[in-house]
Amino acid sequence: YDKMYKMNMLSDWIIFKLSGELVSEPSNAGTSGIFNLSSRTWQSDMMTKVNLKDDIFPNIYESGEIVGSVSKECAKLTGLSESCVVVTGGGDVQLGSLGLGVVKSGDSAILGGTFWQQIVNLDKVCVDSDMKLRINPHVQRGLIQAEGITFFVGLVTRWFRDVFCETEKMEAIKRGIDTYEILEELASGANVGSNGVMPIFSDVMNYGKWYHASPSFLNLNINPKICSKKEMFRSILENACIVSSINLDNIINFSNVKIDSLTFAGGASKGKLWGQILADVTNKSIKVPAVKEATSLGGAMLGAIAVGHFKDSSEACLDWVKVEKSFEPNQKNNKIYSEIKEKWQIAYKKQLELVDMSITESMWKAPGV
Repeated sequence: YDKMYKMNMLSDWIIFKLSGELVSEPSNAGTSGIFNLSSRTWQSDMMTKVNLKDDIFPNIYESGEIVGSVSKECAKLTGLSESCVVVTGGGDVQLGSLGLGVVKSGDSAILGGTFWQQIVNLDKVCVDSDMKLRINPHVQRGLIQAEGITFFVGLVTRWFRDVFCETEKMEAIKRGIDTYEILEELASGANVGSNGVMPIFSDVMNYGKWYHASPSFLNLNINPKICSKKEMFRSILENACIVSSINLDNIINFSNVKIDSLTFAGGASKGKLWGQILADVTNKSIKVPAVKEATSLGGAMLGAIAVGHFKDSSEACLDWVKVEKSFEPNQKNNKIYSEIKEKWQIAYKKQLELVDMSITESMWKAPGV
């Protein structure tokens, strides 16, 4: 520790290896817990409180600022031109937000991948006193983001596909389509609410004491006409939306922000069913962009802005962000899901108690919990 020169994020190290310049930017630095969300700079007195030296963190550049050019050494190793500029990037969800055009206060989105991240832009710094949610700087200056996370949604759907769906895999090969398209067709034939099947996977976000129950399905029925593969898969889709909606509710409750619509992106947004379920569960309009891999697009936007291709993020979003499809909520379905949401929260609490008693094993828990 005494010999340490600088402490940095992984993204900072990549910039250093490209350019020889060691800098950081707010959206990643802000996750450290020793960063001022208002001034978007390191918080020196916080470093002192936790016995850290206050000169070991890199200088802050805003996301999308030119740091330098590709170094001679890097050019030799990679084949990149030394005239290629190196630009600061950002955190994954923050770049994804930019790539979705979520750049104004009150804008909100769900990025649906391995994890589902629910984000809401805020123009005033506020803190979740219950420590359930993350508050991080946006790559867009003047904004912070409240963020909720639903764990392992993409992994759970892949697990279900790989364990239970060999027949569907074979059919998908014959038809030349993705297995998830077959599963979506199946799930579309199940009743709203999946005839009561209740998945237990991710809990709602609880950043202060973050752990999950043991994975399971509750309320299965041995009558195959009531409970089959289609109900089980649909219940996974519904549950991801339910957990995400509770995280959004928690953001709304502490920030007092009003959300009328959501942008839905990532692999989960490719089909038709999941977007409709999300609209029904949240009771909000859902927009799905043409470019689903929004994080990569956001990174490209920063580079384009830095070299003058666009004047600012608003101009970039206007040109590059297009809505492909949208979904409106079904009020009848929303009522059903609201009842399921209440029951699920009661059931999940009981499942956590089994983990606390060491009867079942947590799907995941944070170090030290």
